[in-house]
Amino acid sequence: MSVRTTDPSRADLVADTALALLAERGMRGLTHRAVDEAAGLPQGSTSNLARTRQALLELAVRRLADREARVLALHEMPDPRAGAGSLADALALATHRALTHHRELTLARYELALEATRRPELRAYFDATGARFRDQLTTLVTGMGSTDPARHTLSLVAWADGLMFSCVAGSFGAAAPSLEEVRAGLRELLDGMLGA
Repeated sequence: MSVRTTDPSRADLVADTALALLAERGMRGLTHRAVDEAAGLPQGSTSNLARTRQALLELAVRRLADREARVLALHEMPDPRAGAGSLADALALATHRALTHHRELTLARYELALEATRRPELRAYFDATGARFRDQLTTLVTGMGSTDPARHTLSLVAWADGLMFSCVAGSFGAAAPSLEEVRAGLRELLDGMLGA
């Protein structure tokens, strides 16, 4: 397991280590002690930062949102006037990054998503962190002329999430599709939605 950070704050180090443990060991492998050991911190350091399991999970969800925002490169999303092809390119690149270079982060997200189904207090954190991307995507499809932006956003997110789950944790896990294959699938979906 490797924690990919450069000069992180203590909170970032703990959260990044928690995410790495979730990807490597699953929810049962995430303990305060395991985070201390994996991060090379003195025993009790994680507990001082996040006293309860809920606090540790919330810290991990917040860090996940920050890191996924960089993977999804929200700042790189196109202007709606650029058309569906431009959106397909941007979404394909973001999805492909999650499937390849950030596979561990994607696995950690699924672990947290499943845990959030059992912890209503975590669900609120998890859902709020995803709103950044959903809101921006809704704005984009609205600007491109979508007749039903909320439904189209759900379809796009469900398509990308389904592809990522299938290729990271599901029955298509042997090899990720190429960037071109992801782009072609998104283009077909967007063409059907927007009549592009």
